[in-house]
Amino acid sequence: MQISSLVGHTQEMLSILFRSNRPVDTLIDQFFRSHKYLGSNDRKFIAGTTYGVLRHLRKCRHILDSVIPEHQKILLDDDRIYLTILIYFSLEGKFEEIKPTWILMNLKDEQLKEKISSIVTLLGKVPEFNATSIIEKIGIEYSYPDWMVKRFIEEYGEEETLKLCSSMNEQARLNIRVNTLKTTVEECKVALEDEGIKTTPTQLSPFGLNIERRMNVFVLETFKKGWFEVQDEGSQLLPILIDPKPNEKLLDVCAGAGGKTLEFSALMKNKGEIFATDINSFRLKELKRRVKRAGAQNIRIIEIKTIEDLGEKYSEFFDIVFVDAPCSGLGTIRRNPGMKWLVTEQTVNEISAKQSAILESSAKLVKNGGKLIYATCTLLKQENSEVVKNFLNNNPHFNLTSFNKSGSIKNIIVNNNESFIQLLPHIHGTDAFFCVVLKKQSTN
Repeated sequence: MQISSLVGHTQEMLSILFRSNRPVDTLIDQFFRSHKYLGSNDRKFIAGTTYGVLRHLRKCRHILDSVIPEHQKILLDDDRIYLTILIYFSLEGKFEEIKPTWILMNLKDEQLKEKISSIVTLLGKVPEFNATSIIEKIGIEYSYPDWMVKRFIEEYGEEETLKLCSSMNEQARLNIRVNTLKTTVEECKVALEDEGIKTTPTQLSPFGLNIERRMNVFVLETFKKGWFEVQDEGSQLLPILIDPKPNEKLLDVCAGAGGKTLEFSALMKNKGEIFATDINSFRLKELKRRVKRAGAQNIRIIEIKTIEDLGEKYSEFFDIVFVDAPCSGLGTIRRNPGMKWLVTEQTVNEISAKQSAILESSAKLVKNGGKLIYATCTLLKQENSEVVKNFLNNNPHFNLTSFNKSGSIKNIIVNNNESFIQLLPHIHGTDAFFCVVLKKQSTN
């Protein structure tokens, strides 16, 4: 397909995204299903460009404002997206490759069309910009909203914020977790090589492999046989550190599609009992399919409307209650750059209140001497340590306790002073994850 047509499809894709609050990956998947004539290279270009524009959206728009300020008030939405795409390619040093003059001919604004040669010249250069504060400077340079940058600086400092924002603009590696219920890491690695897929061991997880190139791994025979699951290395680490025993009863409260649920099953060697619950029936249907493929036999899947549904039957029943709480998802920006523009401060306020309620309800299901695990895939204290602090103030029979370090874990950094884990992209090379273990003392 010609480059001008590919950019046109990307413009269409971005136009859909900017009118929706739904997750980017879902919308892209729907777009490709409705455009089945697109080849694999076409889809790769459209998806890659879409994610790239979202990663650098604020900077692109700032440059656009500088290049054609006189047209900003009357610029049509479609034209604005075309120009934003061209600026993104300019930032990537690929401006000439995409034949900008051809693409600009698609503009609807006739006045802009008359200035094509001058616009091409301007868009091909990245102008310097002035910022009124360090927050605005970082926000424009790395394309984050000011409120988010302000939070990062308050919680991590200016130097760490620069590193954090830069690292979250990088594309995440494709990690898989080997399913030890069916195979070993080495056996899976060899089998993948036989399918032409090169891998390297992950640095932190003993069960992880890095896929060396972006590809659709779901068509591989090794995947169809249930030998691995796609799972970020950081996500793989949490169950390992929690270290559930084969004879224990574990509740995964917000199981979703069950990435960590399946890992718990493997760690428990298909013994004990795992209860996987969620209010989202679609996700649980996906978990059922994954359970079957993985050969996990100790998982019971229960759809609930609220956590209180479990209270009467399972009060003080579980050895481990794992709360992988719904959160803003800011720790996954490397994979979901659209989160930058969907999440607001109001979102965080609403979510943190919901997290506290879920944690309170889940605590009632932990038996005396059992553990309550709270985890998120975000990096804001309001959703992490502050939720835990408020919970402990209201529940004195729970105490912070240390993570199990006897497992085969490599190089993981645990904050011993505050007894929590905070994984960060620029330090650990993973998505951002927070996790803390709370032990219930006897209430008799």
